[in-house]
Amino acid sequence: MKGYRIELGDVTPHIIKQLKCLDQVIFPVSYNDKFYKDVLEVGELAKLAYFNDIAVGSVCCRVEHAHNQKRLYIMTLGCLAPYRKRGVGTTMLKHVLNVCEKDGAFDNAYLHVHTSNQSAIDFYQKFGFKIIETKKDYYKEMEPTNAHVLQKSLRSLCPPPAGDLQKEE
Repeated sequence: MKGYRIELGDVTPHIIKQLKCLDQVIFPVSYNDKFYKDVLEVGELAKLAYFNDIAVGSVCCRVEHAHNQKRLYIMTLGCLAPYRKRGVGTTMLKHVLNVCEKDGAFDNAYLHVHTSNQSAIDFYQKFGFKIIETKKDYYKEMEPTNAHVLQKSLRSLCPPPAGDLQKEE
């Protein structure tokens, strides 16, 4: 499918209303003003996705520090229905994972997905995310109310020591 262009743009105070409008259409939950204030502070971890110059999706993340780990929490990643399965979500997810890789200090990335959203679960599993937990009553305004926690490790547990490879003779 040639002839289209997917680009990511910064989330700035000038386009925060556009992000809010997109989120209202894409996601079945509402986000408060603090959410959008925080999004303006995360730099490369919040992006609008453009399909041929039309804003069609967004990704918003935050960095968390807990239990001696640096974690990426994907708060939202979504795309308008007519633009799904065209690489928009893949572009956004690869972008935030690349930011983590360049940083080099992230232990994992994780997110919550509604248990009935099989297409989202399948999407994240293609990128190595695994369901590690199911939270009961996570969503207050949706049925069912449960969410899966999907996580991807961003560090190998035992990296090979640099320069210590021995040749077999």
